[in-house]
Amino acid sequence: MQQRLRPDTLAIHAGQEPDPTHRAVMQPIVLASTFAQDEPGKPTAFEYSRSGNPTRQALEACLAALEGGTHGFAFGSGSAAALTLLHTLKPGDHVVSGDDVYGGTFRLLDKVLKPMGVTTSFVDLRDLSQLDQALRPETRWVWMETPTNPMLKLFDIQAIAERCRARGVPLAVDNTFASPVLQQPLALGAAVVMHSTTKYINGHSDVVGGALVTSDTALAERIGFLQNAIGAVPSPMDCYLVLRGIKTLPVRVRHQSASAAELARRLEGRRGVRRVNYPGLASHPDHALAQRQMSLPGAMLSVDLDADLDAARRFLSALRIFTLAESLGGVESLAEHPALMTHASIPKETRDALGIGDGLVRLSVGLEDVEDLAADLEGAFRAAGLG
Repeated sequence: MQQRLRPDTLAIHAGQEPDPTHRAVMQPIVLASTFAQDEPGKPTAFEYSRSGNPTRQALEACLAALEGGTHGFAFGSGSAAALTLLHTLKPGDHVVSGDDVYGGTFRLLDKVLKPMGVTTSFVDLRDLSQLDQALRPETRWVWMETPTNPMLKLFDIQAIAERCRARGVPLAVDNTFASPVLQQPLALGAAVVMHSTTKYINGHSDVVGGALVTSDTALAERIGFLQNAIGAVPSPMDCYLVLRGIKTLPVRVRHQSASAAELARRLEGRRGVRRVNYPGLASHPDHALAQRQMSLPGAMLSVDLDADLDAARRFLSALRIFTLAESLGGVESLAEHPALMTHASIPKETRDALGIGDGLVRLSVGLEDVEDLAADLEGAFRAAGLG
């Protein structure tokens, strides 16, 4: 039945039947670390909260339904979700990754996995010939974000998934920027979808969490084993808070996307701006793909200011409604400097090649009035001496 329901309905009901004991409409927070057994070694539904918990189970079912998958797994952070999936690898294995990824993902691949014997090739997946050249006999995953962080590049999920399938290599898609409301990677051929639920899915900047969703039964069994063995699981309270946030996910994302599109239009061509990276603009090189692959272009944009580092600092420090902070996807608007903050772990030469320079500012558009946000940006332009 859930597969016939639309995201707005799934966000409120999927995995969340009324509590059978008290008929509570909201999912109870089951804080127990362990569960009674009638016979030794024969638990009923749960035995130990690292292995499974009723509140977490509800969240995992909801996440799976939203992504159109059959198996959902919740984790204590997005990095924990990513690393758990990467633990399917062994020394000598190889990963092909998109060249523009979150700094924490780069850190996992380059600083954690590489010393353990797992290598990664970072390529621009907009060019499918680069993917073909990067794939090796020992390649075990293709990993990508779309839209990417922070350059807002788009990769063609369906085309890449077809190439991966032909080579017997599964595709993992980090869907954090889009959320399941705007994009459905599993339906386009991805093997697994990853989320930092800290971001849009929770949406209130009060929980750190992550998730994996798949419809591949064998992969789900492996992820389930690793989730339990590694133990990087969220608390029941965090699961409850994410479930509460999900209920407004579709409404929030659509409103935020509309505001982001309006700000992007106003910023494009403005004095003091070199370029606006936003898939909803006709000038974006992946605009046609965004129209085909996403229901809306999202609420993230990055702005390349015509400014040096000092001016970019003044711009960010002058903001009053946009909060200068890492993270994204909350109800409040956030601004950050990727080169100094979220992507500082990426080597400078790599950042420069991607366009992550001293003037690049990333904006996460929240639920505030768009006119107030526009005025806040104008004040920052003046403070930075950019007109």
